[in-house]
Amino acid sequence: MSVQSHIAHIRQDYCLAALDEQTTGDNPIHFFHRWFDEALTAQLTEVNAMTLATVSADGKPHARIVLLKGIEDGGFTFFTNYSSAKGHQIETNDKVAILFFWKELERQVRIEGTIQKLPEAESDIYFNSRPEGSRLGAWASPQSQVITDRNIIEQNYATYEAKFAGGAIPRPAHWGGYNVMPEQIEFWQGRSNRMHDRILFTIDETGEWNKSRLAP
Repeated sequence: MSVQSHIAHIRQDYCLAALDEQTTGDNPIHFFHRWFDEALTAQLTEVNAMTLATVSADGKPHARIVLLKGIEDGGFTFFTNYSSAKGHQIETNDKVAILFFWKELERQVRIEGTIQKLPEAESDIYFNSRPEGSRLGAWASPQSQVITDRNIIEQNYATYEAKFAGGAIPRPAHWGGYNVMPEQIEFWQGRSNRMHDRILFTIDETGEWNKSRLAP
């Protein structure tokens, strides 16, 4: 069997749970907390891993995995290098999408909205909570830039390790948090025969959430 044929015949029938409008309630942020807690209880690996999709100035979509670090005032927060490729893309276009996929629970959550930087004080608090190695790494890596070899970042790391030895490691100005404020949130529960349950929440101009069911 060829690789292409093998891929085409991969099948997984979903049968763990169902999802309806009554179960989700009327507040998608509250329901997200419920699903997230259930994923934690199930001891899933990297439960807070989420795909972040951005769009560059030339209209090209880009996606990568980042880690959710909190939910602030109804927004989803993560931290990164502001000078990275995604940082430049966010600067150009503040419309983003994030996706959680918890395959062991046969669930995904799709979120679309706008993104903005967190206040510097919040970024400082989180940065100072990170392990020392991660704080040094934020200084050492010119994220997304082309480097000739790994020695570049290893040397950078050693330089900053010596510079901050025995003292505080301040947050670099190019590193900090973002908050994604959702405009729509979709909860997807896998069902048998691809007859999945999809409940979509969209927010209106008054800040109220409206709920609907989508065909799979």
